[in-house]
Amino acid sequence: MQAEHDESVARADHLRGQIEQFTAALAEAEARLAEIAASRKVIDGLAPPGPEPASAEPATVCRRIVTAFNEHPGKVFRVRDLHEHLGLPTDEPSTNVTRSRLGRLVRQGLLEQP
Repeated sequence: MQAEHDESVARADHLRGQIEQFTAALAEAEARLAEIAASRKVIDGLAPPGPEPASAEPATVCRRIVTAFNEHPGKVFRVRDLHEHLGLPTDEPSTNVTRSRLGRLVRQGLLEQP
């Protein structure tokens, strides 16, 4: 019985040691995460605002474009109007990409150019 008791005490002491090590490691990791979050906040504040990231994959955008034309047959969309209708950014680079997509959709026969 004594041997089993001594073994359990040794195991408990070992586990307490591990808990102390893990607690210290956790505190270090949380401190590092706080530093990273603060750094990110500072860097984000210094970085100039850029264009919003594309919210959809090109294939999805093409599907949305075709759907917009199918839902409004006979309507002539300007590229900027199409972007506003689809909730896409209306900056010049984005609209130029859409112009290219429209040309490709016309060549593929999915849209007709008026």
